[in-house]
Amino acid sequence: MNLRVRVVRCACHGSHHWYADIDDAHDPQPDDPYWYADRCASQPEALDVACAELSVLTRELDRGARLERVLEAHLVAV
Repeated sequence: MNLRVRVVRCACHGSHHWYADIDDAHDPQPDDPYWYADRCASQPEALDVACAELSVLTRELDRGARLERVLEAHLVAV
């Protein structure tokens, strides 16, 4: 699996902050990543937290784990 980190500066509702996510390189849309962090105070903070999580995910994949996308992991049974 080819994962990538994306870091974006956001200006939602007049509040500037940084967003980071980890997704498959073949999925260019930020709609359902494997992991994300919002409201980081700076670009270095967003990059540091995303790279740390990428390291964790890589170790899990090396052990044969299956990654779940954020929406898959948070589904509520009705």
